[in-house]
Formats: sequence, structure tokens, C-alpha cells
Amino acid sequence: MKKLIVEERKKVSRVVLAPMAGYTFYSYRKFMEKYKVAFSYTEMVSDMGIIYDNEETLSYLKTDDKEWPIGLQLFGHDPFHMAEAARKALELEPRFAFIDINCGCPVEKVTKSGAGSALLNDPVLIGDIIREIKKTCDTPVSIKIRMGWDKEHLSYKEVIKEAEKAGVDFIAIHARTKSMLYSGSPLYEELKDIKKITNVPIIVSGDIFTLDDVIKIDELIHPDFFMIARGGVGNPYLIKQINTYFKTGKKIPSPNIKKQLKLCLKLGKMVCKDKGEETGMRVFRSISPHFISNVPNSKAMRTALSSQVNTYDDLKRIIKDYRKSL
Repeated sequence: MKKLIVEERKKVSRVVLAPMAGYTFYSYRKFMEKYKVAFSYTEMVSDMGIIYDNEETLSYLKTDDKEWPIGLQLFGHDPFHMAEAARKALELEPRFAFIDINCGCPVEKVTKSGAGSALLNDPVLIGDIIREIKKTCDTPVSIKIRMGWDKEHLSYKEVIKEAEKAGVDFIAIHARTKSMLYSGSPLYEELKDIKKITNVPIIVSGDIFTLDDVIKIDELIHPDFFMIARGGVGNPYLIKQINTYFKTGKKIPSPNIKKQLKLCLKLGKMVCKDKGEETGMRVFRSISPHFISNVPNSKAMRTALSSQVNTYDDLKRIIKDYRKSL
């Protein structure tokens, strides 16, 4: 397996596909990869789920020879368990290009176990996890963090310091605190000098929904990469718009509604093939409405997509009926 060299990936794209629970499964990533991302991540995967051979957990490891580079995002809090999970995952699926440590998930069921954003309260522990994984596995190790637990406890600088001491290869930072969850404006102003305090590549994340969002962030921070998360769901052309802008300086328009509906059907078919029709369409209910999220007078259509799709034929029928109204 060839080695991931992060700086070389900037020649391909400055866009990274974020790890998102319930979204960045195999077929979603395959759908998005044609728009050219520098690299992508799995959904977050439990270290103990891997260690104990949990069937559902192991299904998150699915990839293929063409999907490269992709990283495995692990969540947990014990350095030895995290290292053992990484070792075992790489044994089961040696095509992973890097191991990422989730230090940013703000969900209570994750943080109450000491994982996710809870790790931001113990920068030294984050360093210990990095060291143990790097000692155990011959692979790059990254972290995805938030700014801190809350605005009164912005620990990101100390986390970055400890991570660099431990040999971290690159860092992704969501410009919110744990307590902010996904609301409020990202604290990008706070990050304007982040490139001055670290020597590793920096990826930024948080409310990137348009090319203009990226341009503003680039002017303020000039990070190595931009992480596309919710802003890319149902909007894969955002990646193409960003790539085109940085290569040519041109701003290309978003696709029209008919193109968006075609893309929705294409991804739906891929998800069915990946997960089976029943499970696939259940999962797709949370994704399909995003393809028309910015279309005026589409509330009824979004409701139908999120509640009435049980089969792929249901998806086709609802979209066909909607097309007639255009």
C-alpha cells in the first residue's frame, strides 16, 4: 500500500470529505469521490466494537481498491484499546491510508464514556493515544478536534501542542466548542493565526455550505484543506465548485433542479446496492431531502422523501410526481 503524503494530496484537491455518522458509509463516499476530494474518512467507529468483533461495527470498515486515500476514524479514550482497535482494523482492512482519532464528537452518549469531545479536557491523554497507535501501527495518525469544551475552556492550542509532540501527521478542527454542538457561528476569527502555531497540515470545518464560505475562510486562515460535512450532503457540486475555483479562479454555477433529482436517484440506487433496499431506503430518508433543500416551495416534497420512501420505486415515484410540477 502506498504511503499517504498529505501535502501531495493538495495537488488533487483542497477538499476533504468529513466523517459523519449515518452519512459517510461506503456508497455515499463512492458517490462523492467522482467530484475529487483529497481524502475521506469512514463514519466514526467504536474501538471496542472492533476489538469484540461487533458485526455492525465491522461493516463500517468496508472499502475497495479504488477508494484511496480513506482514513478510519476511531472513537474511544483508552490508548491501548485504541491502538489494538487500529491494529486489528488494519489487519482486517489494510487499505486504510491513515487512522483518525475522534476528539470532537459532542454527542452525550459518546462524551460520557470519555471519548469524542471529552478528550479535549485532557490534551496529554490525546498525545498518549497518538503515541500508542503510532507505536503499534505503521500508518499516519490524525486527530479531529473542536475548539474546546466551551468558550471559557478553549483547549485547542494545548491539544495541538501535545498532538505535535506525539507525532500527529495532520489535524482537522471544527471551529465550534463541544457546548455549541452544531449551532451558533463557527469561531473562525479565533483560528486566524492557527497556521503560526503548528507545523502540520491543518483542515478546517464548520458551516461550509457555499464556495463563498470557503473563500472567506481561506482569506482569513488559509488552511491546507477544507472539510465538507453537512454542506455537501445533497450538494456534491460544492466540491467541484471549490476545486474549479482554486484551479482556475472561476465560479461555476450550481446544477439545476432536474440535475439534482437525477443525482438523488443515482445515489439512492447506489445506497440500495450497498445496504440492501430496505435498509438503504431507510437510511436514504435523511439524505434525499437535502438534494432540494434550497428549492422554493419544496417543503411537501422534502416531507415525502423523509417519510414515505420504503423502496427505490417509492423514491422514483415521488421524484417523478415532483418533476411534473416543475
